[in-house]
Amino acid sequence: MRLRHVFIAIFTAMIAAAPSFGEVTKIEIASRTDVQAGQAFGSTGAYEKLVGKVYFSIDPKNPHNFAIVDGDKAPRNAKGRVEFGADVYILAPKDRAKGNGVLLLDVVNRGRKNVLQNLQLGGGSRTNDDDYGDGFLLRQGYTLAWVGWQFDVPRGGGLLGIDRVIPVDAKGKPMTWRISVALLPNDSGEHYVLDDIGHYGSDAYPPIDPNSPMNKLTVEKNYLQGETEIPRDQWQFGKMVDGKIVPATNSVVLKGGFKAGQHYTLSYDAHSVVAGVGMAAIRDLATYIKNDSSAPVSTKYAYGWGLSQTGRVLRDFTYDGFNADERGRKVFDGIIDHLAGAARGPFNMRQAQPNGLFYYTVSRFPFLDMTTKDPATGKSDGVLAKMTPETMPKIFHTNSSSEYWGGGRAASLIHTTLDGKKDAQIPANVRIFHFASTQHGPAAFPPSKGNAQLPANPNNYWYAHRALLVALDKWVREGVEPPASRYPRIDEGTLIPHETLRFPELPGVRSPLTIKGGYRIDLPGPLNSHPLPFLISKVDADGNELGGIRMPELQVPIATYTGWNFRNEAIGEPTEILPVTGIFLPFPVTKAERERAQDPRKSIEERYSGRAAYLKQVEDAARKMLSERLILEEDVPTIVAASARRWDEVTKNSALASK
Repeated sequence: MRLRHVFIAIFTAMIAAAPSFGEVTKIEIASRTDVQAGQAFGSTGAYEKLVGKVYFSIDPKNPHNFAIVDGDKAPRNAKGRVEFGADVYILAPKDRAKGNGVLLLDVVNRGRKNVLQNLQLGGGSRTNDDDYGDGFLLRQGYTLAWVGWQFDVPRGGGLLGIDRVIPVDAKGKPMTWRISVALLPNDSGEHYVLDDIGHYGSDAYPPIDPNSPMNKLTVEKNYLQGETEIPRDQWQFGKMVDGKIVPATNSVVLKGGFKAGQHYTLSYDAHSVVAGVGMAAIRDLATYIKNDSSAPVSTKYAYGWGLSQTGRVLRDFTYDGFNADERGRKVFDGIIDHLAGAARGPFNMRQAQPNGLFYYTVSRFPFLDMTTKDPATGKSDGVLAKMTPETMPKIFHTNSSSEYWGGGRAASLIHTTLDGKKDAQIPANVRIFHFASTQHGPAAFPPSKGNAQLPANPNNYWYAHRALLVALDKWVREGVEPPASRYPRIDEGTLIPHETLRFPELPGVRSPLTIKGGYRIDLPGPLNSHPLPFLISKVDADGNELGGIRMPELQVPIATYTGWNFRNEAIGEPTEILPVTGIFLPFPVTKAERERAQDPRKSIEERYSGRAAYLKQVEDAARKMLSERLILEEDVPTIVAASARRWDEVTKNSALASK
């Protein structure tokens, strides 16, 4: 053990002493260990894990840093540069020559890693260092990296964060701004943590004066239905411990308790943060690994991958021009922004709230990649407008149905005109894929209701997503054109206005026509005065979507799958959508059952002669998708096995179970 510590110390010193390249000045490797005790992952062989901290130094006068909001107000060192550090985590082939020469940088979501759980079909948490799923990415030979970019992530416990950079005024004093925090409790209680639906309670913005009479808390029973101010003597910063109020700056106590399902907004004064240095950290670690052969790992190519919050980060990353480093070189050769819809986010702005509850209010012009004109302002812009041919990456936009349904992600706007009346032109370097009848993240099977009214949607799109990553890789490195975009379209009649949806009347299912669409946050006046077009995929007679990539269990269905669900009465406001959650509603097993329930959908026995016939159709559908490069050969048996489990669960205790 002592020799190991000596080795790590020597290795760290060597990296720290290496000449500065670009904007990474030093990497401190705190630990270097074998992955899975040296297990070989296919022909790539064994991997090693490097964990530590990376240090950055950026020039605020460099034009490629001008997009960093308040970057010019950040404290500088004697050389006029802004310094900060971030947590870093790397997985690399022990024999670098056996890797595929590609860095896959997983932009951490609220400090947590995603690709190990999702693209490798792992079953553990996103902070679990021991769950590598089926090793898909490692067998492909990727070098994987994660770097902290959020200042509001609590450090430690497997979470990756970044040092705070506090802007100062001309006198060197920390800058102060008014901040508003959205709170939406799912249960009633006396205190609420000020962070992403009570997620983990970081001190993102401690109040300058917790007792100030100018601090304000408002409530509205239904979203955008009018807010009411709560008297100042009815609430305070703090938390409840053993029935007593304890001082705290990351929690609020309300007399009588917060009401589940109601919308609260807290506003107060706090010191600002230069949040945009997180974008620079993503950029500079990737370009460092791509361009500096003395780095602990080195690759020829780099892909950026983000999910949900970090899919939106990558849309902001490209929009703000960060895909060019300080020297103007291309950073990411390929990008997959997953589950972002048409939204960006509060990541690079004054009083940024990366962890905030912005589901309904993250939509800002521009929405399309191509430059278009905003009729409301006359401004012309596009998400890729700041890219040059030399810095333009190949891009896949991938979304579930939940990104189309309600809230501010308005996914249809990445492929329609802003008025929602025409399909838009898609750039040649972009592909768009919609996973039909899916929810934000597939539910485990058998699914539970959780906070929803009905069981969540287990339609697993990750098999297709894996194939798309392979396609992106071939596009970048070999010039092989990927599959054509697949998403619901106006000209094909598969993308329709929400109010024209003809969803079947199913027993016990609330009509989705009551769900509200999204709004623009970037125009003056009340938010609800700027509604966005609310377009969704047309459905078939079963309620399953027609547009986009239809997974085998949708092509050969035994249930209705949706991208929307409603809040359970137990968490309040059951008439409102439960964001990012869908529904799994099996068909009646028999014709008699269908008739008793007055269910308009054909029963399972009316569709399939038995289990074997059903699974044969599933395999045929999977193999057709294989021929279209939308799933991989290795995943066909897994997909069929998953469908077998669906059949067995849905038909248990019936005559069909033994057929």
